[in-house]
Amino acid sequence: MSTLKEAPGGRASSSPLMGGEVEPTIFEFSHSGRRTGTIRNSRVEQVDPKDFLPVEFLRSEKVDLPEVSERDLVAHFMRLTHRQYAVDLGSYPLGSCTMKYNPKLADAVASNANLSGVHPQTPPSGAQGWIELCVELERYLTEITGMAAATLAPAAGAQGELTGLLIMKAYHKDRGNHKTTILIPDSAHGTNPASVTLAGYKVVTVPSDERGLVDLEKLRALVNDEVAGIMLTNPNTVGLFEKDIAEIAKAIHDVDGLLYYDGANLNAIVGVARPGDMGFDIVHSNLHKTFATPHGGGGPGSGPVAVAERLTRFLPGPYPVVVDGVGSWITPEKSIGRVHSFYGNAVVYARALAFMKALGAEGLKEMSEVAVLNANYLKAKIADYYPAAYDETCMHEFVVTVAGLKKNYGVRALDVAKTLLDRGYHAPTVYFPLIVEEALMIEPTETESKATLDCLAEILIDIAIEATNEESSEALKHGPNRTPVSRVDEARAARVLVTTMDAKG
Repeated sequence: MSTLKEAPGGRASSSPLMGGEVEPTIFEFSHSGRRTGTIRNSRVEQVDPKDFLPVEFLRSEKVDLPEVSERDLVAHFMRLTHRQYAVDLGSYPLGSCTMKYNPKLADAVASNANLSGVHPQTPPSGAQGWIELCVELERYLTEITGMAAATLAPAAGAQGELTGLLIMKAYHKDRGNHKTTILIPDSAHGTNPASVTLAGYKVVTVPSDERGLVDLEKLRALVNDEVAGIMLTNPNTVGLFEKDIAEIAKAIHDVDGLLYYDGANLNAIVGVARPGDMGFDIVHSNLHKTFATPHGGGGPGSGPVAVAERLTRFLPGPYPVVVDGVGSWITPEKSIGRVHSFYGNAVVYARALAFMKALGAEGLKEMSEVAVLNANYLKAKIADYYPAAYDETCMHEFVVTVAGLKKNYGVRALDVAKTLLDRGYHAPTVYFPLIVEEALMIEPTETESKATLDCLAEILIDIAIEATNEESSEALKHGPNRTPVSRVDEARAARVLVTTMDAKG
């Protein structure tokens, strides 16, 4: 039975930065008169705030700000950042999120001043390079997805979902269809039903069968003229390829419904299979998952939506085009309008295009193949201790169940995940999808080496063995113990909003 390991792709939590001591606040470094820099006198005449602001809105005392040197300021924030786990620090097997290392080449391209220095309101004549970049990226995405055209406007996956559903709604309205419902599998991401509701449709849930796939017969029983479409991930949320996708597509298309592809799991099939060839009509992709933008921490994201030929006239506007070598913006004939201020999160486009060009077609295909290989390798390594929810060859991720450990020893999926934090690895997704009891959803991605996967497997196995011992299993239920913050009351954190450090929660 192991204790702490110095792991490839992980972090040894014996580091003082991983200890439980409390980091001083920036105010504790404050000394009167210290500055991080000085601003030269601009010779601009100072104006009394009372001359243009009502007195009741003015402070009676100066703002209490810390006075620190540049050295202390930088050191303080560097210590704080090293307490936060990140994709650049180690393995981040967060299922369904594709949290992988992103090459710095893409960052270097995106930070080029000729790109990052362009104001979003620059007229087309001064932004020809950006328009050309957008059009080229659209071409790459349509080729990858098997669609006819794409909009880069949506700022993230969830906004891509809403955009796709609004395009679907515009299509049905244009055809005079009366459609009220969208079908969604019971294993779907929570954003799917939320987007459906925002788009004004009603959610109808499709059960999964014993294979972990959409139950085809039950789906057929739910399909009627009220169905506007279906939202699917493929591979699905348990990491399995929907083998009946052609039959699903036929059932939906027979009632003039549309198939929406949630691109959360696109990392598994790039260069291998295309949603358009499966029968999908609308596809969103997450550039911030699959194509080289650091994912997590609140952004930035990008959720382009690609569509089949008959839907191109409904795409959001304005829309970039290049005609006779000149870039400009147009609005499609029956556009749903703007979905984002300006045109999405542009530097994410630059990262994505740089990544695609660097890898090329064969490299992108290898990216997905290695992601699938890594997932199946790790799944096999831990199979004796963590049984798969569905005993099938997985794609880029897989779901195991800890129900046996909970039943026999009281150790839950949450306990396994928290203990992994103590051992220097980020935890996988827990309790999702909801159709699997005590689920751990693991996605190693293609960027982790065999050595990293071997070490992660060994640590997971050690935790499973410790769970069977009465003394060590009790310790698992109280971890993490070596991180700056120990286990929190997660239910309370979700219910009581605490916005400041001194607020009473």
